Amino acid sequence: GPSAHRQQSPTKHRYPSLHKSRGRGTTTSRWLVLAMAMMRFYIQKGTHKGLYKSIARTLKFFQTIALVEVVHCAIGIVRTSVIVTGVQVCSRIFMVWFITNSIKQIQNEESVILFLAVWTFTEITRYSFYTFNLLNHLPYFIKWARYNMFIIMYPLGVAGELLTIYTALPYVRKTGMLSMRLPNKYNVSFDYYYFLVIVMLSYIPLFPQLYFHMLRQRRKVLLGEIIVEKDE
Repeated sequence: GPSAHRQQSPTKHRYPSLHKSRGRGTTTSRWLVLAMAMMRFYIQKGTHKGLYKSIARTLKFFQTIALVEVVHCAIGIVRTSVIVTGVQVCSRIFMVWFITNSIKQIQNEESVILFLAVWTFTEITRYSFYTFNLLNHLPYFIKWARYNMFIIMYPLGVAGELLTIYTALPYVRKTGMLSMRLPNKYNVSFDYYYFLVIVMLSYIPLFPQLYFHMLRQRRKVLLGEIIVEKDE
């Protein structure tokens, strides 16, 4: 009832970072669950074939729930750029739902396992960093991993995503999936094949921006440089 609400609120105001860290901790454990499931599958089966299918439902759920994070950025709960987070979350949701989930033939490709492994490693590192940081107990190796591992992980993840889309292209062309051909009653034409080609090309301007954004953050955090961000 109302009295319970009154009792809870002081705690919330007194320990805002505790509530935040709990949320971040939950996200870390989500990705840990995924990492364990992937490793267990690989150890038991000795192959990556069928791995995606075994974790697909969990992955779709976790990755879609990440939209909440974009909202958190937008309303200022989290001090991260809405655009950076938005681009990342939306591109991943796209990869999961509209590429890997929709085109069964590519689910056993090595490139799928590559981007999944990179996402999982990156998210566990990122959210461990946030969680420990909010609790004011940040082990140095987590800070180090957060600001150094992306140098290899980012390009690897992008390579995995691009190779997966590239592998999907022939299937998309053959089946004409998600495309609308003219003439139709809406008088609208949409070719999913060319849309995917545009998506691949969009990595050319977007990837360096995100990568250099991270490099600037790295200099700021690890080397203590003060960087004046130019208004764009």
